[in-house]
Amino acid sequence: MSMKIVFPGGLRVDALYKGHTIHTDQPLESGGEGTAPSPFDLFLASLGTCAGFYVLAFCQTRKIPTDDVSLVLTAVRDETKHRVARVEIEILLPRDVPPETASACERAAMQCAVARHLVEAPAVIVKAARR
Repeated sequence: MSMKIVFPGGLRVDALYKGHTIHTDQPLESGGEGTAPSPFDLFLASLGTCAGFYVLAFCQTRKIPTDDVSLVLTAVRDETKHRVARVEIEILLPRDVPPETASACERAAMQCAVARHLVEAPAVIVKAARR
């Protein structure tokens, strides 16, 4: 798997992957134009939507209507280290969902590939090549 990263102007950085263009930009306060989410925002959205996919699949398999199901992702910062210390994902379920179903829904969300990669993070290797 590989994707191409390009620079369309300003502080925008796009990823080209499988026929899609994933746009990013920096917020106005960081000198960008705020035309797209920042790369870190996309990282958090990737985690939330991945967990959400597993919750959706869980609910669909068990015929639980998803109209009143949602997830809220909160990134909790460690201000001393200037980074996110933990990410909390709250699954909001209808009141009539039994506690054991809610627990199973939590386990389903933790099947998320993005979350699993954070638990055992891959090495990130950066190399510069001249063409």
